[in-house]
This record gives sequence, structure tokens and C-alpha cells, in this order.
Amino acid sequence: MTMRYGLIGEKLGHSFSRLIHTELTSDPYELREIPRENVDGFIKSRDFLGINVTIPYKETVIPHLDFIDPVAERIGAVNTVVNREGKLFGYNTDAYGLAALIRHIGLELSGATVAILGTGGTSKTARAVAESLGAAEILTVSRTARGGAITYDELYADAERVNVIINTTPVGMFPNTESSPLDISAFPALTGVADAVYNPLRTRLVLAARERGVAAEGGLYMLVAQGVRASEIFHNTSYPAGTVERIYKKLLRSIENVVLIGMPSSGKSSVGRALAKLLSREFTDTDVLIRERAGTDIPAIFAEHGEEYFRSLESEIIREVSKLSGKVIATGGGAVLRTENVSALRANGRLFFLDRPLSLLTPTGDRPLSRDTAAIEKRYNERYPIYSSVCDERIDGSGSVDDVARLITENLK
Repeated sequence: MTMRYGLIGEKLGHSFSRLIHTELTSDPYELREIPRENVDGFIKSRDFLGINVTIPYKETVIPHLDFIDPVAERIGAVNTVVNREGKLFGYNTDAYGLAALIRHIGLELSGATVAILGTGGTSKTARAVAESLGAAEILTVSRTARGGAITYDELYADAERVNVIINTTPVGMFPNTESSPLDISAFPALTGVADAVYNPLRTRLVLAARERGVAAEGGLYMLVAQGVRASEIFHNTSYPAGTVERIYKKLLRSIENVVLIGMPSSGKSSVGRALAKLLSREFTDTDVLIRERAGTDIPAIFAEHGEEYFRSLESEIIREVSKLSGKVIATGGGAVLRTENVSALRANGRLFFLDRPLSLLTPTGDRPLSRDTAAIEKRYNERYPIYSSVCDERIDGSGSVDDVARLITENLK
């Protein structure tokens, strides 16, 4: 079956490439999963105009090409192939994308010591980019130290010299989002982290760096930039300045969860339902999921099992919903009490604190820790600083449900 333009790979279930390319042209862009044994035959057929190539075929396609761009040849990996009158031309736009990501983060690699985690095709791309941006020293890191790489133990021994970390491993990628390739706190001279992983939007590595005040970003911007460059090559054109930024912001808005945090009775569930309707998104309420999982209501959970059991069940639910994307998520009032919950929610979400004044908060029988006015005031004084410190945006919650929902939609724009 003829493919005009598209992406080939072994597993493409979470690819955003079609979304990027359909923002650029009206040409159909297909995602085609191809088993390893069929890749050679597909390339030899030359039955396509232009394809992007992802894991694990970036090196597999090279022997079938008639021309390889010098950048791709130096890296040893091709992710963009164009069929020009029966001749196959190979390029590497990942290098363009990674360089764009580094500029987007604001990292300065000139004269820096850069540690590249991983030894695969993306690692080779990262080395070429780091060299082109003037890195003084490049350390390639792997678990086995093969091919001239150093081990993670050796990296830790030299940690005080490392300025920038580029992660090209799949560690932290969906579905194993709670993993991190290393402990960021061991690097006192660190100024930036670039992670090629884009699902989740922010890996544990990125979040840990940001918590220490280090500039860090996941791979979505890289993905968009390389996709834009690939489309330019496909169609022999140049897109206007700002195209990458425009598509990145649009894609980010569509993927990122809108997470509502705040006191019990601050309106998270009601606002969440209204907001989901305004945004045409699915609404998820973690308290509802907790009740469904436990088979009983929240007061009964507290009475029968205690608060610690409830908090553990809440964390379990939050870990699950945080792996979703493009949702509106309402959380319980105490969800932010555990830092693990905040990290999980931030991986794919933007946290909105519904700041409803204490005078407008009312006792609620379905939350044992806020069942009367005195309890609400106590919880408010305990939690307000936490809500304020972990939120991305503070929203005035004193208005009606529709007013607060509209404030959030305006903020998202």
C-alpha cells in the first residue's frame, strides 16, 4: 500500500508526529508500525514520498539509501528519508531538534562539560550537537562502559565538573515514569538538563532538576522542531520563523493535563466538570476513583482503615491518572501533602490552585478532616502555604463555578 508521507517504527502508539505534520500541510501523514523482518522490504519498495524513521530503524535504513546528508552520515543515524524520482535521500533532523531544544531551554554548551546518558542513536546525535555548540568535554555514560563510555559510578566520581546533562536513554519514559537515570543532587555545577523523553512531558529527571533551580525540559520541543525540519525537507520549503514555537505551544496545551488543587469545598469537582465541558475534555475526579476502588465512601475508609491507608490509596490513584494526557483532573484537598503526588501530577500536568477565601469554605461531611468550621480553618492554615508553593497558577476561587472555569480557560490561552 502506497504511503505518501508518514512515520515508520516498531511501536508508535504514543507518537505525536501526525499532529505535528497535519499542522504544517494538508498532505496525509500515516503512522505505520512495521515488524523488523519487513523493514528492508518496505524501504526497497520505495513506495513512499517521504518518511520519518524512529526506534529501532534509524540505522537499519542506511544501507538502502542512495545519498546520506553529511550530518546524518557523521552521526550514523537517519530519521528522515525522501524519495526523489526513485532515489532515496537520508537526513537526520533529530540533531536540528535537539539543538533547538537546547536553545529553547537557554543552555550554554560552549566551554561546558556535557554528560550524555546512553549510547544509542540519539546519543550519537547528542554528541554531534554538543560538539557543534562548542562543548569543552563530552562524557558518554552507560551501564556497561562499552565503546569508550564511562560508567555511572565514574560519572558520579566526576560529578563536580558536569555542567549539562543530556538524557538519551528511555529511563523515565511511559509507562515506567517513576524511574530516573541518576540522582541530580550529586551535580553541584549543573546548569541544565535536556531529556529526549517526551512522554511524560516532564520526567522525574527533569522535575528533580527544576526543584533544584536547574533549567530543564523534556523532549516535546525537540520532537516538534525535528518534525518541522523534516516537513521542510519533504516539501523542499521553509516555514516562517516562529512555526516551531506555535506548534509546540498548541501541542503542549492539548497534551497537558489541567490539574485542580485546593481546599475541600473550594469547588474543584464542580469547576472541573464545567471546565472539561468548555475545553471538550474528559473529566477525572480522584476522590470518585478512590471511592470506586475502595468500594465505599471516604468517611468509611477513614473510620475502618485510618488516614494513612487513605493517603496510600490516593497516591496509587494519582500515579495512575497522572500518566494520562489531555484531561481535567480534580484532586482531593490533601493530595498535595505528599511530594510524590505533586511530582506525579506535574509530569503531565499544570497545577491550578483554586484559591477560595476561608470565609467561603463550608464544612463537608464527605471529608472527615473538614467536617466542621474549626477543622476547615485548621486545614486551611496548614495547607495554604503548600498549595501556594506547588501550584503553577493561582486562580481566584471566590466567583461562581462558571466564572472560575472561565478564568482557567483564559489562563490557558
